[in-house]
Amino acid sequence: MSEQYYEEVGAYYDKDAVDFERRYWQNDALQRIRQSFREHVRQHELSCMLEVGFGPGFDLTHFAQTHPQAKVYGMDISAEMVRIAQGKIDDGKLANAHVAQGSVEDIESRFPEVRYDMIYVFFGALNTVDDLGLAMKELEKLLLPGGRMVLTFVNKWYVGGMAIELLKGKPKWAFARLKKVWGGYSPTQFLASKCYTTGEVKRSTTLSCVDQRGYSILFPAWYYHKIHKLLPRKVRMLLWRLDQSLSRTTVGTLGEYMLYEFRK
Repeated sequence: MSEQYYEEVGAYYDKDAVDFERRYWQNDALQRIRQSFREHVRQHELSCMLEVGFGPGFDLTHFAQTHPQAKVYGMDISAEMVRIAQGKIDDGKLANAHVAQGSVEDIESRFPEVRYDMIYVFFGALNTVDDLGLAMKELEKLLLPGGRMVLTFVNKWYVGGMAIELLKGKPKWAFARLKKVWGGYSPTQFLASKCYTTGEVKRSTTLSCVDQRGYSILFPAWYYHKIHKLLPRKVRMLLWRLDQSLSRTTVGTLGEYMLYEFRK
């Protein structure tokens, strides 16, 4: 584990926290994808949950409200994101929600002796860990027998995005995620991170993968704002439905995000 590495990742998200929520609420694609992620989590019986990389606390506080009988814990590398999420917890008087700052390797020390029947990661927080295999081992230890992990990753093979960037005359951006170290989404701020194939993710854990699906296969990724604005709403909905029909096929592994459900 590199302490400097995580400090750099934390600093990136501290800056990103400033207008993160404003950008999110202006992005219908992100909201639609997040809702689908949540549906995968809520279909299970939940008593003790852990979110890794909770950002400003959208989902952590959501589940604390919808599952008041459950305890909901969260770990995030960014001090500013923790501050924002804690504010939501305090404002909502959510006594069943608990957050702390740190990396995956810090979870057990921050929440000693706590074990979870659900661990979830939305929008690729595990793409920024120092070592995916070690991170997955840490999460496996924290999972109760029969428990589940719903993990989403920024996918290495986003073919639609590669085609769009090539058509825009930007081959550097088209293939950036294929590099050993990916720079993240921002054209101005570098985020040390890695994109993974389906095989790489599955080989990083000993748990059984019981479900997987892809997102933004034909439905343009959330950061293609101009494309979303140009497409009529009916066309966007058609592309979303086509994505749903392809999501669990081989073609589905070529989308922007991949969701995996692992069972212990």
